[in-house]
Amino acid sequence: MYRFLEGTADQYMTRAVMTVTRQTTMRELEALFEKHDFNSFPVMEEGKMLGIVAKFDFLRAFAFTTGQMVPHYDELMRRPVAEMMTEAVVHVEPAAPLTRVLQLMVRLKNRSFPVIGPDRQLVGMISREDVIRALKEATQDD
Repeated sequence: MYRFLEGTADQYMTRAVMTVTRQTTMRELEALFEKHDFNSFPVMEEGKMLGIVAKFDFLRAFAFTTGQMVPHYDELMRRPVAEMMTEAVVHVEPAAPLTRVLQLMVRLKNRSFPVIGPDRQLVGMISREDVIRALKEATQDD
């Protein structure tokens, strides 16, 4: 278990991150969710992360409220991700201890976090599966 305590986000994160742009449509996003089984995609423009769009954001577009009439399905599916994405994104740094990542995941109920480098660039994503893999590897020798 000591190996997990010493582990960091950059040791277990996924480095090849699939991203979308603000102009990606909800229809394109739906296809990406189906094809890749990811929970979220960072929204990038000119090398900078502008936000994140998760399955929750996708579903929220269809929520009925007393103050919001839901447009026709096809109209919603033509909307850009920019209208649905979350801009205030909790992220971690590459050197963040896995214990901190796990703590954030449990407290915030997030499935994954972007890993942001010193120049504010996206360097990876760390997911629940990555943390579970780290826990498994750390306890196999015990």
